[in-house]
Amino acid sequence: MTTPDIPLLDISRWRRGTAQDRARLAARMDQALRQSGFLLIERHGIAAGLRQRIRSEAGRFFALAPEAKQAYAAPVGGRGWIPPGGEANAFYGEVADPARADLKESITNGRDFKTGDPAVDEQWFPANVWPAECPELESLAGEFTELVRGLYYDLLRVGAVALGLDEDVFVSHVLRGPQTFNVNRYPPLSVTGPAADGQYRVAPHTDWGILTILDRQPGYGGLQVQALDGTWADAPHVPDALTVNVADLLSRWTGERWRSTRHRVLPPPREAPDEELVSLIVFLEAEMDTLISPVAGNRELAPVVAGDWYRARESAATVASA
Repeated sequence: MTTPDIPLLDISRWRRGTAQDRARLAARMDQALRQSGFLLIERHGIAAGLRQRIRSEAGRFFALAPEAKQAYAAPVGGRGWIPPGGEANAFYGEVADPARADLKESITNGRDFKTGDPAVDEQWFPANVWPAECPELESLAGEFTELVRGLYYDLLRVGAVALGLDEDVFVSHVLRGPQTFNVNRYPPLSVTGPAADGQYRVAPHTDWGILTILDRQPGYGGLQVQALDGTWADAPHVPDALTVNVADLLSRWTGERWRSTRHRVLPPPREAPDEELVSLIVFLEAEMDTLISPVAGNRELAPVVAGDWYRARESAATVASA
């Protein structure tokens, strides 16, 4: 088994370091993204207290009766509550099985931003739906995602330098891009019952866009990453560090130099039948009219328009009966 290279990187070396510090950080980031596509980031400036307050506020919603939550129900790609059974992740090109839908529920919202183009704004920046039962969630989510976007821009600048490109080559095409913030609840085995064969909290998949930034809780039924040899390994967890991974579109943008790696969240564990985990996940995207052409690696890959790319993947993940 090959252990994925998922290093712990100190982003303050980019924000406050010397030119030499920045160069070393960029080189180490490039090495990891070529091998595993994953990083751990420390000293990111996003307070643990803020993240805990989001979990607590979201927990008030998750504790509601299903009929109360149903008023906020939304499909994959929508805004509101994605109920249990509403999403079935799969690797793109494979068929997601609705009978083995992911064992989770999500509160999902998007970036509060308008481009000024009505068609773009209607599709990619729809109004958020905030549960009235959680009055602080909107402001907490806004504070959290603003800080995450700052980290996003810094990571893209580090990556550009690692590739020998202009520092803003990626950032210049994401400033007006959307994002999705999911609070994912993974209920315990005592709630879900045993998983079906091949069913997970989140099935093996790759993410669709540019970068995913994740604040997760460790557990028996936690995150695993697929190594280069096809085996699966538990993703390392460092208290207070955020997990970052390359998504499909950024992999393509780098000519597949950087890996968009399959990952999964294991089913509720028999070893800990009362284990319940809550993850805070921000999926960060490009501007939808961006023509993505490889800037490194395999430059023979055909250019794709970001919006077309996302639409295809969103459709593939939706459970029709949800």
